Amino acid sequence: MASFWDKWFKKPEKQNTYSLADILSGIAPIYTNGFGNNVYASDVVQQAIYAIVTELKKLDPVHVRKTVNDSDYVSVSGQVQNILDAPNPLMTTSDFIEKIAWTLLLNYNAFVYPIWEGDKLTGLYPLQPSRVEFDPDYGGTGKTWVRFTFPNGYVGEMPYDDVIHLRYRFSVSEFMGGNESGNPDFAPLLDTLKLNDTLLKGLAKALNIQTSVNGLIKIKRMADYEEQVAKVKEFEKKLQANESGMLVQDISAEYVPLAKQVNLLDEKVLEFIDKKILRTFGVSIPIVNGDYTAAQYEAFYQKTLEPIVKSLGQAFTKGIFSKRQSNGFNNKIVFYTKELIFMNTDQKIKLFDILVDSESCFKNEMRTAFGLRPLKELEGQLAASSNKTNAENNKDDKNGGDNGKTDEGEQEPVKDADGANNGLASDENDKNGGVSNE
Repeated sequence: MASFWDKWFKKPEKQNTYSLADILSGIAPIYTNGFGNNVYASDVVQQAIYAIVTELKKLDPVHVRKTVNDSDYVSVSGQVQNILDAPNPLMTTSDFIEKIAWTLLLNYNAFVYPIWEGDKLTGLYPLQPSRVEFDPDYGGTGKTWVRFTFPNGYVGEMPYDDVIHLRYRFSVSEFMGGNESGNPDFAPLLDTLKLNDTLLKGLAKALNIQTSVNGLIKIKRMADYEEQVAKVKEFEKKLQANESGMLVQDISAEYVPLAKQVNLLDEKVLEFIDKKILRTFGVSIPIVNGDYTAAQYEAFYQKTLEPIVKSLGQAFTKGIFSKRQSNGFNNKIVFYTKELIFMNTDQKIKLFDILVDSESCFKNEMRTAFGLRPLKELEGQLAASSNKTNAENNKDDKNGGDNGKTDEGEQEPVKDADGANNGLASDENDKNGGVSNE
């Protein structure tokens, strides 16, 4: 492992030997523009990003390939899927996706480095460089290379095709998401955050002033400042020494309590500011609060989550498979969104009515959808409508019977045999992370 990382990642001289953890521990760049330290100091911004990230980490990445007749995609069990299920020794799949999602939304760019041993994928590692440089014609070869600089001093140069690059709001920059410098453009958002910060600080000061004064001592004659202070101290001592709840005061002074009237900011104003901030990230208040309806979640999914999910699948397909493997042999990485689809119980029942009627789901899928554990005895059994004819659901042994039945629409998962190039068509252009196939 160390020799592999040593191929691409170098540390300046006069420093100790590096480790894998050092390369992965780069600090993401922080972009400031006058609001505290950065926009992420705002709790509203953090809540918006967290709402997106917590949904994305539910995704299920799967290696799929089209069937022989190109009618459908089926899952492929093999080394690629093994790595998608356990990307690296430091992260689970949900950890891995969460790390990528935070990095993408914080920096508008996220890089993942696939590690290859020959033609065998052995790991996926998210990188967090502080500086990224592109060379579109490296050494006159016509190939694009990328150079990463990390805060701890490491520098890595490699072919751009050897990394998985996710971009968010990819617009004016040729290579990077964000603005022309490859950074998030938060100038409009910062104005709103400043306004929100001013309102909250003003509210805090108002509360402090109104709650710090409880009453006043009214002296019924002219008195100098020293005498006024003495009267107040005398009154405080009487309060502290009092045990009966009754307080005696002479006619020279009178205590006047002040009514507590704490004037908070208009709720509509605060809600308007919150909505304006959240709208930047495509998140609504019900999504942040977790009390959304099905329609609200569907809008959130289509507007905010689905574009990121699609980018994930395309970026991982491009970064893991060669053109021949993806275009010629129809290998893809798909991030399935089953856990993201919000449905109440009535909606699930309606969905399974359709699926069962068309024999498009398994019995255990129905159980797990309603929170029940799958049963061993139901493994591999298609759910069929009771309205179907017995000839379809209860074939006799002559026609195959239930025990030996294999439905026409049901196909075994495509499996990669060890030693058979993991089921991926290989050529000189296949992904190998820059490592020879020899």
